[in-house]
Amino acid sequence: MAGVPLDKLKLLKGEDSLTLYQWNTKTAKHHFCKICGIYTHHQRRSNPNEFGVNVACLEDIDPYALGDIDVLNGAALSLVEK
Repeated sequence: MAGVPLDKLKLLKGEDSLTLYQWNTKTAKHHFCKICGIYTHHQRRSNPNEFGVNVACLEDIDPYALGDIDVLNGAALSLVEK
């Protein structure tokens, strides 16, 4: 997960394949792929001026090559061995 200021994130393609999920205060905006269900990014409730971005779903990005970060297995939500 990477933090990105709202004005620095630009979707280049695929926006029509995203769906929005909100609950409770509706401050946070969670975006998922309509086709496969992967969580792509969200506007944070704790900091509405920032997106949390799932870097593992970005094209041509290897999250393991980004350094010492925790990569989660979405199915089990457990830490994956590096």
